[in-house]
Amino acid sequence: MSEETKNTDVKEVEAPKAAPAVSPQQANPEQFLADFNWHNYEEGIDPIEDAKLEEFETLVAENFVDTLNDEVVEGTVINLTDRDAIIDINAKSEGVISLNEFRYNPDLKVGDKVEVLIDIREDATGQLILSHRKARVIKAWDRVNNAHDTGEIVNGFVKCRTKGGMIVDVFGIEAFLPGSQIDVKPIRDYDAYVGKTMEFKVVKINHEFKNVVVSHKALIEADIEEQKKEIIGQLEKGQVLEGTVKNVTSYGVFVDLGGVDGLIHITDLSWSRINHPNEMVELDQKLNVVILDFDEAKTRIQLGLKQLKPHPWEALGKEVKVGDQVKGKVVVIADYGAFIEVEEGVEGLIHVSEMSWSTHLRSAQDFVKVGDVVDAVILTLDREERKMSLGVKQLTPDPWTDITSKYPVGSKHTGIVRNFTNFGVFVELEEGIDGLIYISDLSWTKKIKHPSDFTNVGDKLEVVVLELDVEGRKLSLGHKQTEDNPWDKYETEFAVGTKHTNTIEEIVDKGATIVFNEDIVAFVPSRHLEKEDGKKLGKGDEAEFQIIEFNKEFKRVVASHTALFKEEEAKIVKQAAKKASAASSGEKTTLGDIDVLAELKAKMEKGGN
Repeated sequence: MSEETKNTDVKEVEAPKAAPAVSPQQANPEQFLADFNWHNYEEGIDPIEDAKLEEFETLVAENFVDTLNDEVVEGTVINLTDRDAIIDINAKSEGVISLNEFRYNPDLKVGDKVEVLIDIREDATGQLILSHRKARVIKAWDRVNNAHDTGEIVNGFVKCRTKGGMIVDVFGIEAFLPGSQIDVKPIRDYDAYVGKTMEFKVVKINHEFKNVVVSHKALIEADIEEQKKEIIGQLEKGQVLEGTVKNVTSYGVFVDLGGVDGLIHITDLSWSRINHPNEMVELDQKLNVVILDFDEAKTRIQLGLKQLKPHPWEALGKEVKVGDQVKGKVVVIADYGAFIEVEEGVEGLIHVSEMSWSTHLRSAQDFVKVGDVVDAVILTLDREERKMSLGVKQLTPDPWTDITSKYPVGSKHTGIVRNFTNFGVFVELEEGIDGLIYISDLSWTKKIKHPSDFTNVGDKLEVVVLELDVEGRKLSLGHKQTEDNPWDKYETEFAVGTKHTNTIEEIVDKGATIVFNEDIVAFVPSRHLEKEDGKKLGKGDEAEFQIIEFNKEFKRVVASHTALFKEEEAKIVKQAAKKASAASSGEKTTLGDIDVLAELKAKMEKGGN
């Protein structure tokens, strides 16, 4: 058989080509990789063909995690030591995580699935170091951002209190829960929430500072608004409901009616006056309240508490009438009077003019203070208008009844200065009896511009009754009249023409002054300061003066030095003229008389010029 035929025969009988055999590592790559002894390979103990090594690397790339990527992967706890957890992340080697990162999960066990991030790819020993905490943070931020974007409700653990609110652990991130976002009602005990797990809504994220703000209140507000509308839609004015005191403010009380709040204004708490709502109610107290008004659009409800009782004026006994004496407590004081509560919710006004018989009115605070219990007489009573006026002074006799016998005109008394006016002083002789001293009746000698220059409020003054007007209830008093008028004596002592020696006290405009005593200061006109030699007197010069004017009414005294020698001259001239007249009638006149007369005439003319 030829060679060609032989070959042909072989080809003809050759069996069909079988499929390539599958190697064990290709059939079960995971098992192959797990059994592969990398150490022996590195040490050269188990030599590997290049083809097999390439196949091994391909399998590693296809089946193991790429530890070069900073991605969060899931691993399995394969072993636990006292300090670490060994995690299999399907990489070339297992990773290690400190158990401190699992403090939040004390029940961690072998087989648990955990999220991890490669922290260190290989340490000094070639060990892969993983981080569960960092993985949680990355995943947590992804979940928080997603919850914020979608409005998803998340669970959070309230860790502790902080300024203004609470710190909440949400997915391992510390978020801030403001105090105002804990609940729809004010929180009185923040510590009660610490350690609780609650539902929250992520309301704000600051990506720059990695801040997260959550709210529990936001979860229930929407439901509450719907609930409010539903409840308000069923309300009716005058309806009585039970509620719980939710908050107490200075202006009123907020009451929870079971999902919707209503306000009792302070004026609707009691028929009596109160200073603060906490005098009537306290937090968490159960109350029956009546609906006064409500606004469906604004979901506002106005409540009342006092309206559950009849108005006190309606219960006021029919026997109460004008003239009755009542007892009550001072509840409010104004400048014009004081309000007295004679029964709960029934008040009367004591005007300041009805507090004392005195016509000189003062402030109500001078008579009573809040809280005082006083007796009074009913002066007016209007049940329809619910008004009552009271008086206190009516409980004592009117001091003006026997005024003429107690304070007759001309009688002297001691009074107390109560007040000033520009024109005089009001003096109280007794409670209810006031008199006026005009400024001109304060002193005989002093010139007083204002009463405060003479006396002070509270001082005692001796007075004399000058006039008495019983009908007008007015007394006119005088103080200076308690003493003799010294000007009666001065009228004689300093009469016109009397002469006195004294010193010039002061040079003033148009003249000078001389102080004769504490009451009399005389004025000397400039032309009356001239001396006989033609010169003028100056300050401090002592000389004799003659009184040329005395006015007791205006307390005016005028003196002159010049008049002393001018008077002598006038006498000589008069005598000479008399002699001249006699000469003309036949009497003898000497030459000397004529010379003297001529000299005096010339001198007087010169002085007149």
